[in-house]
Amino acid sequence: MVFAPDTEVALRSVVNLINSAANGREDLGSQKDLDEFLAAEQFSGSRARDEAELSSVRRLRGELAGAWVAGEDAAVQIINRLLRDANALPQLVRHDGWDWHLHATAPEAPLADRISTEAAMALADVVRSKEMDRLRVCEAEDCDAAVLDLSRNRSKRYCDTGNCANRAHVAAYRARQAAAG
Repeated sequence: MVFAPDTEVALRSVVNLINSAANGREDLGSQKDLDEFLAAEQFSGSRARDEAELSSVRRLRGELAGAWVAGEDAAVQIINRLLRDANALPQLVRHDGWDWHLHATAPEAPLADRISTEAAMALADVVRSKEMDRLRVCEAEDCDAAVLDLSRNRSKRYCDTGNCANRAHVAAYRARQAAAG
């Protein structure tokens, strides 16, 4: 394990949020899409269920995508601003089958604030651990999805959004076969 379990969960949620707009897609086009995303990511707390909430999550997605590819100093600026804007106050909580973990916003806080704070706290752990190189972009030529590398040997190169790794391996195999002749 590289990070605390709640940090890894939050980082995976960040990847999934960023990748909801990868490769020109828009997977958060409606309230239903947002509901499904939040259920899959097990986000709890109050919801406004209005267009402003959906827009704020989409806007946050862009900010997190920027932090994902930023250098350490730029990422710190984004993280600190997200925490400051959400009035984050870290505290230990236990709920919904999860053991003690950190939350830094109240369950009644706006959805985008809760998501941004969880993401910022997880990214802060990445920065503090000097592990920014674990935040990557898919190496497939036709893919811009985020990649979270939690492997021991830091070898993850492709995203989980499609068949990027499969396509790359098949292309490499075919190139080897052609070269062998």
